[in-house]
Amino acid sequence: MRIVTFTSILSCSYHGIAQGSISGFYNKKGTATLVLGAGFEDSKNYFIGREKSDLSRNLYSISIFGVYGISDRLNVQASLPYLSSNHQNGLQDAQIFVKYRATQISYETGKLELSFAAGFSTNVSDYRLGGLNDLGQQAKILDTRTLLHYQKQSGWFANIQSGFSFKFEEVPNSFPFTFKIGKASDKSYFDFWYDFQHAFGGIDYRSTPRPQNFKEFGVNYHKVGGTYHFPISKKSGIYIAPSYTISGRNVFQGFAYHAGLTYKL
Repeated sequence: MRIVTFTSILSCSYHGIAQGSISGFYNKKGTATLVLGAGFEDSKNYFIGREKSDLSRNLYSISIFGVYGISDRLNVQASLPYLSSNHQNGLQDAQIFVKYRATQISYETGKLELSFAAGFSTNVSDYRLGGLNDLGQQAKILDTRTLLHYQKQSGWFANIQSGFSFKFEEVPNSFPFTFKIGKASDKSYFDFWYDFQHAFGGIDYRSTPRPQNFKEFGVNYHKVGGTYHFPISKKSGIYIAPSYTISGRNVFQGFAYHAGLTYKL
């Protein structure tokens, strides 16, 4: 299906930052896909620890993302975002991931696949730390993921993924989980997803002692969202991806809107 060429990038495209989930779809050997995306986050509230406040922030982002098929079962992907928030702007965290489809079980009506992925991300600029408009935590992260993906011949699919995020220096380690359901056809692609992160330990904003080390913040969140993609030619397409942060710990609450262009090389 032509649309599947683009779906491998859409799992990360709605994240304005580098960290993102892994797709259950694969690029074929020797093919590459690029995406140029832009986003806007309209956050009306901030969770100080787990207590909701009226602190707000607007965050703008531009990102480039690419995936390449080393083989039909082994893909590599990379991303780099540029963020801007209240006169703080710059490149944030670059990320590279390798994804491998370990096994596939085929049925008359569909297929079930098990994949493993590992990645690394790090800040590429010395952006400022010490306020709610920070572009990140300057975290160096070693990520692992296991993904179970089921897809019917009709194009409907569902997948779950989880793993462990080992974060160097003072940044707390975290546990991620993502569930997604959608449909990929030759005319369009759409999905709906739930994303969760739990940080192990860490400090809260405005807690003691002060001054605080913002790298030590523990960040939890519950997010929901969706993606819609449609082709405009055999090699290109357009996607839109709204999302909403429901609640969490040391995280902004509000809507985010992302859109972009996809292109097959």
